Amino acid sequence: QVQLVESGGGLAQAGGSLRLSCAASGRIFGIFDRAWYRQAPGKQRELVAIVSGGGSTHYADSVKGRFTITRDSAGNTVYLQMNSLKPEDTAVYYCNFQNKWDRRIDYWGQGTRVTVSS
Repeated sequence: QVQLVESGGGLAQAGGSLRLSCAASGRIFGIFDRAWYRQAPGKQRELVAIVSGGGSTHYADSVKGRFTITRDSAGNTVYLQMNSLKPEDTAVYYCNFQNKWDRRIDYWGQGTRVTVSS
C-alpha cells in the first residue's frame, strides 16, 4: 500500500516562501501524475499544480509564476516551491498521486497546513 506524507507547511508572511514535500512510501508501479491540491476554509478543494507522468506541468492561474512543482528522479517525492506567498494562499495543501491509465489508483496525503499572514 502506498502512503503519501507531506511536510513543509507552516506560517509565512506575505511575500515569503515555503517549500512543501510529499514523500511516497511503498512501491509505485506504472505511470503516475503527481499533483498538489489545496482547500481553503469554506471552499472546495482545488488543483494547484500537476506534473504528469511525462514531466509536463500545469498550474492554476492563481499561482502561475509563483509556484513550481518538481519531482525527484525516482518519482517518489514531489515538491511544491511557493514564492511570493499571498494571504489567499492560506489553505491545507494535499499531494496526490494518480495512475495515468487507471484513475481508480489514486493516493492522497493527509494534508499540510499553510498560513500566510498579511
